[in-house]
Amino acid sequence: MSSEFVLSLLTIIGIDIILGGDNAIVVALACRKLPPHLRNKAIVAGILLAIIARALLTIVAVKLLAIPYLMTIGGILLLWIAFRLLTNSEEEHSISSEAKVSDAIKTIVVADVVMGFDNVLAVAGASQGNIVLVFLGLLISIPIIIWGSKIILYLMNKFSFIIYIGSGILVYTSGRMILHEPKVMEIVSDIGINSTLFLMILVLIVLFGSWVFNQVKGIQWFHTYRN
Repeated sequence: MSSEFVLSLLTIIGIDIILGGDNAIVVALACRKLPPHLRNKAIVAGILLAIIARALLTIVAVKLLAIPYLMTIGGILLLWIAFRLLTNSEEEHSISSEAKVSDAIKTIVVADVVMGFDNVLAVAGASQGNIVLVFLGLLISIPIIIWGSKIILYLMNKFSFIIYIGSGILVYTSGRMILHEPKVMEIVSDIGINSTLFLMILVLIVLFGSWVFNQVKGIQWFHTYRN
């Protein structure tokens, strides 16, 4: 094993640690309402399926990123995911736990694919075309995201406000994806808003909007339950 191979592998591990944080947040948010005995099932299944999807994405990453506005569309999709994670209330008792697990798994896979572009490109660049390194990087990311999500889940159960912090990070990530397209960045600049202000406004809109949505939904539920 050459020193160049080891150095590239260490670089990929560093990339996974740095870029795996937002993926771990998605996993924690998606699984936070599941019963404790089902969380591990959803976490492991969701992450494994997401890694497979990311492996396929790695193979076609360069061609995909050549499609105009793809990152922007992905950013908008991630915005919706962040909003739904904040406003997805507890399911009715008639819905089975298995359905909840499948919903969490779907959320994890979709969000990971949407957010995985930066990780895919960074790992592909660090590997310098070495397929073994690419897939080693993907395998290494599995325990990082699993343990990271478990730590975040524990903190969310202790401090509920962390849910909003985590979603804010997802919105920030989605904003950066939206601004990745030069034409979108040009439009935002023409309005007179710099990128930092745009990201701050986006985070505030989604967090405040989801809070209002939850308040309204809570009032409606109260009146329905009382009647």
